[in-house]
Amino acid sequence: MPEHRSFFAMPAAGATLPRRLGLGTATSVVVANMIGAGIFTTSGLMLAHTESGWLVLLAWLLGGMVAVCGALSYAELATMMPHAGGEYVYLREIYGPLPAFLTGWTSFFVGFSAPVAASAVACAKYLAAAGVLPETWVAEKSTAAGIVLALTAVHYCGLRLGARVQNLLTGLKLFLLFGLIAAGFAIGRGGWDFLGAASGFWAAGRPSQLGVTLLLAMFAYSGWNAAGYIAEEIEQPARNLPRSLLLGTLIVTLIYLLMNLLLFFAALPAQLRGIVPVGEVAAVQLFGPGAAKMISTLIALALLSSLSAYILIGPRVYYAMAKDRLFFRFAARVHPHFQTPGLSILAQAVCAMAMILTGTFEQLLIYIGFSLGIFPLLAVAGVFVLRRRQPQRERPYRVWGYPLVPLFFLVVMVAVLIVGFVNSPKPSLIALATVAAGVPAYWLTVRQSSSQR
Repeated sequence: MPEHRSFFAMPAAGATLPRRLGLGTATSVVVANMIGAGIFTTSGLMLAHTESGWLVLLAWLLGGMVAVCGALSYAELATMMPHAGGEYVYLREIYGPLPAFLTGWTSFFVGFSAPVAASAVACAKYLAAAGVLPETWVAEKSTAAGIVLALTAVHYCGLRLGARVQNLLTGLKLFLLFGLIAAGFAIGRGGWDFLGAASGFWAAGRPSQLGVTLLLAMFAYSGWNAAGYIAEEIEQPARNLPRSLLLGTLIVTLIYLLMNLLLFFAALPAQLRGIVPVGEVAAVQLFGPGAAKMISTLIALALLSSLSAYILIGPRVYYAMAKDRLFFRFAARVHPHFQTPGLSILAQAVCAMAMILTGTFEQLLIYIGFSLGIFPLLAVAGVFVLRRRQPQRERPYRVWGYPLVPLFFLVVMVAVLIVGFVNSPKPSLIALATVAAGVPAYWLTVRQSSSQR
């Protein structure tokens, strides 16, 4: 009798994830995870802080350099420990189980579930703005929930299917973004007047606000470490992990710089200052009022790629934690037929759906950026710790430019977090409280795990 393959078949415990992802998919995951709502919303906020266009471009350039240095540093850690889980795996070996648990705890609520919900609702809102949906609470919420359910089903039903969908969405996103950039410069009704002294682009502005501006940029750059979360499923990790991390980060840095040049090409800094939907403003200036619907559809499609990447990556962290008995044990189960951490994927979807329906997913950018800046900082510092503690350990890849490259990342990120805390203490304290809440949860988990053993 042929074996029946149920969608909800009981996953097998103790299984491992097969290596089926090539360089293209790994790079696609990095690009998709980075390019989200940040690039379409933060430049106007940056202008409100700095009051100078060149300082905004400088922040985007510095943010790209920091992300590249972080990616190079992570490549050394990822090739030494090519397992699912990203920072959780690195921090567990470098500092022990508590910091590792805290990074997974933060990832579940802030790193993945909240961005899944936020991206889905943002996608629905942009579809409504484009006239595809009615602008009602029910239509937007139900569409957002449907998007999460559809992409969850895709990634639950096999890595190959999920990889194909991810590559398709990322390819579409890149085509649309580069198409918009090319069309804007070629036929858009913009100009290079912003380079003139009277435009305000070269105004002295407020350099003291560069730190806050860089924090906003780092929110948009978050995701440069995405390939590390799926390291266990990447073919030839010693070769493909470093290349995917670096290549994906460089592609996104180039896109971000070109997009911001296009914004200033389309509109003067004064027209963009303090505006959240800067892409829509630029499209109207370049192509006329009818372009507002076009840009809304473009952003909606771009967010689908990011949403898919979050759904793919996040469960790998919970899977790795559960294998160490530091998360719900069901999350370590691999589906016997689909070969995915199916229950972990479903758990994340349930959390994201709750956030969509209740609205608790809405977090300040600084809160998310601050929360997600803590643990990469510890991980990159771990490069120095392991070099000193285990100098003879095999390293398939050694970070280029050591020690200056990881040191640059550490210095800039520490400065950004300090500036973020000083200028926005409330969301920063909430971020720290989110992390601290994981400490009692850790001890309860450890006690329960010990009693079971």
